[in-house]
Amino acid sequence: MTSWQIVRIAAGFFVLLSLALGLPGSPVFHSQWWLAFTAFVGLNLLQSGFTRWCMMESILRKLGVRPGC
Repeated sequence: MTSWQIVRIAAGFFVLLSLALGLPGSPVFHSQWWLAFTAFVGLNLLQSGFTRWCMMESILRKLGVRPGC
């Protein structure tokens, strides 16, 4: 698996998890403040689209995950 695949899988997981924890109708609702984490992930994805730099991808590459597209 390449670094960009891991980043996208992690981002999708974080968005779904934070929505489950932040939406009042969810069976695992904890606090609406989890929706701020959803916004944080979205802003990071938007930023990386413009700058072509992603901190998580940089960390994964330092850990030895192969880059790729």
